[in-house]
Order: sequence, then C-alpha cells, then structure tokens
Amino acid sequence: MAELAGLEDPKIRAVSEKHGDDHGVNLGRLRALAKRLKTQQELAGRLWETDDTAARLLAILICRPKAFGRQELDVMLREARVPKVHDWLVNYVVKKSPHSEELRLAWSADPDPVVASAGWALTTERVAKKPEDLDLAGLLDVIEAEMKDAPDRLRWAMNHCLAQIGIERAEHRARAIDIGERLEVLKDYPTSPGCTSPFAPIWITEMVRRQHDK
Repeated sequence: MAELAGLEDPKIRAVSEKHGDDHGVNLGRLRALAKRLKTQQELAGRLWETDDTAARLLAILICRPKAFGRQELDVMLREARVPKVHDWLVNYVVKKSPHSEELRLAWSADPDPVVASAGWALTTERVAKKPEDLDLAGLLDVIEAEMKDAPDRLRWAMNHCLAQIGIERAEHRARAIDIGERLEVLKDYPTSPGCTSPFAPIWITEMVRRQHDK
C-alpha cells in the first residue's frame, strides 16, 4: 500500500475523476509493479479487501481468475462501483472464469443497471467469439426497446453489443445499423481525431470496411 501511495500523481487523479474513477496511479507503472509481483492469489485477496481503487486494480492484475467461485465474483462485481475496477474485473477476471456464462445470464437480468452492464459486456464477448446458441435477433429486440432510456453505463454496454452484432454478423447488419440510426445513442459523442465514433452505424461501417481492406 505504501508503494502504491508513492505512485500517486495528482494530474492522473484529476483525469481519472472526470471518468468517475478515484485513483491517481499511472497504469503503466501499476502494470510494471504487477509484473514484478507475478501471480499471488492470497495477496490479491488482501488488496481487494482494502477497498482502495489502486489496490483493487493491482489485485486484478496479480490474481488467478479461475480460483474465484461464482458467488465470490458476484460479490466482487457488486463491490466494484468504480468504472475502471468494474471494467478490469469483467475483462481480466470474469471472462477467464469457468463461471462466466452463468454470470452472464444472471447479471444481464439483474435490476441493478451497473451489474446488468457487466452481463451485456459478457454477451458482447460471446457475440465476437462464441455466437452459437445466442438469440441475436432477440438481443436486438431488447436493445431496440431499452437502450435509448437505459442508465449511462448500461446504455454504453448495450450500444457496444449492438455494434458488435452489426460488425460480426452480416445477416443482422442492416437491422443493427437501422436501430442505431433511429435511436441516435452516442450520435454526438465527441471523438478524438483518428478514433472511431462509438455511434453504432459509424462504428459498424468503419470496422467492416477495415475487415474488407485486410
């Protein structure tokens, strides 16, 4: 904890706080620390229990994802209210867990929109890597009905799933683009030069173009 405190940078904290995070650690230096520590499941558990954001990010980097039980991951996700901790937990731990599919189904139906957003993130992963047995038309129905009025984190996750369906599945592409155009979610989101807009019709069109150019 003392070493993490020594990595604190006020400028990084100011940027983090704009995104709803509460840490001031350069993530490159945090990753270097994790690389030095290597995998340490017990230490990861103790770091998580501190409730400190930088410590929890480090815990995610040094833990053993398959060592967590389903209930344990569910509790951790509900504790991870900071966006960066939530995203890293889903991407670096839950996606590698044998419980990921079970949690995807449970979280997608959860009344807490932040928890539900994790379910949608796992669904987006399935669309990209293992779409078999997914009801893609049904997912588009839900997105069409609910995305526009969903809370911010959930809306972002549903929009990502919409774009992924359009990018990966040619048979659903026209409908995905149409839903994006009608709902106009993230249409005016400011995008840095050289970056792709998160507005689904632009995102889908650009990624499909890149695939064809390869």
